[in-house]
Amino acid sequence: MRRKADLPEKPCRHCGRPMVWRKAWARTWDEVLYCSDRCRTEAKHLRAGSVRGTTSSP
Repeated sequence: MRRKADLPEKPCRHCGRPMVWRKAWARTWDEVLYCSDRCRTEAKHLRAGSVRGTTSSP
């Protein structure tokens, strides 16, 4: 059996926290980008805001 220290790890794309491999992510580990739903949602809102070009004029 593997120890937790031996499991693969990578940083969350939004907050930078380390994510440790989980059995639920076994098939999609290469596609996992965010550590939580909150990070995924916040990143989505940031991308949407920059795409819309929300600039305020003085």
